[in-house]
Amino acid sequence: MGAHALSVFGVSPEEEETYRLFLRRPDTPLEPIPPASPHRGPDAVPCALERLCALGLLRQDEAAPSGYAAEDPETALSRLMDQRMHELHNELRRVTRIRPLIDALRAEMCPLGAANGAKGSTAGSAGAASASAPSRRQPPRGVEQLTEPAQIRDRIDDLAFFARDEILSVESAAEPSPDSINRARALGLRSLRHGVRVRSVVPAASLGHVVTAAHLRELAAEGALIRVATEVTERIVVFDGRTAVVPVDTERPERGALFAYESGLVTHIVALFERIWGQAEDLLTALDGRAATDAPCVTERERQVLESMVSVGKDESGARSLGISVRTYRRHVADLMQRLGAASRAQAALLAREHGWI
Repeated sequence: MGAHALSVFGVSPEEEETYRLFLRRPDTPLEPIPPASPHRGPDAVPCALERLCALGLLRQDEAAPSGYAAEDPETALSRLMDQRMHELHNELRRVTRIRPLIDALRAEMCPLGAANGAKGSTAGSAGAASASAPSRRQPPRGVEQLTEPAQIRDRIDDLAFFARDEILSVESAAEPSPDSINRARALGLRSLRHGVRVRSVVPAASLGHVVTAAHLRELAAEGALIRVATEVTERIVVFDGRTAVVPVDTERPERGALFAYESGLVTHIVALFERIWGQAEDLLTALDGRAATDAPCVTERERQVLESMVSVGKDESGARSLGISVRTYRRHVADLMQRLGAASRAQAALLAREHGWI
């Protein structure tokens, strides 16, 4: 990276050098900090400190000699990157809204050759030049079929990124694959953070899948509107009421997906979604009802192991507190992680809480 790599986030060379200094020497006292450039005035460093705190790169810390401490780069830069992406997305939204203005201005253009007194040769030359010029790209129309999974994923990613108003979806899979959940989570959270309304319908059977239920709870907590339906056979995604995506064959996903751009067809697909949505039940209501009627999914011993995983660091200490061998304790942990579909103990504890096991 260049000497002033943080300039993409609006960080000046003076501010970046000050931040790097705090990373290299956390115990730096405030007074000896010189300006990064000899051309800077005496107020350069205090201004840089104030600006770095506003950007989240520094924080005030009374225990530090300077009164400031550097934020962890991964946390700070991830936050700045999200903010920058949000700003770029808003800029793209403003740019795309200029299209109606372009169309209106083009409508006011005087047709070539229509001006009084235009010579035939001049009109002919202009007409030839106009015919040879490339035509303005038109928005996609009709229906497009894609069969390559990577191509379908990329197209959906693009549609989700440029969505401005609302994303509608109906999912028929009760237990999506981990990759599908991770992709859906990333797209959903990004859209919600960009102010896009998200409405989804999922099958009621998905509530019995711990990982899927936790994923749905997370999206709902971020503002997504999610409902569950007893039977779901359709798979639908609609972006801004303009583009709809449906499978070519719900029984044979390898046949690919159809991307519909025709307004009449998209309107019918939206109407189908609204009919499914109107007959579905709110996610949180369904989860509360399921929790009230379901029998406990773990034994008392398993519940004790889960609680020990949360409160006790080492397996030996956990096993000793429960009066069982370390080997038995670890077998319980492995079984619980497998049932929860967790990749780590921390995730297992989180999913157990989401499922009401602890």
